[in-house]
Amino acid sequence: MTKPMLILIAGPYRSGTGDDPELMARNLARLEEAAWPIFRSGHVPMIGEWVALPVLRGAGGDSPTDPVADGIMYPTAQRLLQHCDAVLRLPGESVGADEDVRIARERGLPVYQRVEDIPGYRAA
Repeated sequence: MTKPMLILIAGPYRSGTGDDPELMARNLARLEEAAWPIFRSGHVPMIGEWVALPVLRGAGGDSPTDPVADGIMYPTAQRLLQHCDAVLRLPGESVGADEDVRIARERGLPVYQRVEDIPGYRAA
């Protein structure tokens, strides 16, 4: 059996949305679609927004467009990467996801392009 990994799911969240909350919610749902296959395969999925958005609200921000978000959104992913074992990079343009991949590679972490490539992958 493969050792369980904490896997950061990286992909577009705010990018390409024009800051439309509905489009950002759709992007978050797309990121979350990868969570079950990762979990089903014996690992723990993580999405930076799962942590960053409550922190943002706690800091008085109400959306990722709030000025306080700059000091929370990307830094949250950077801090999470200190604990993650791998990154799953989903398709789509995203400066933040590209930065996650850069940091992961710098730290020697595996970066997967497809959930099927994750060790221990189990199909539905």
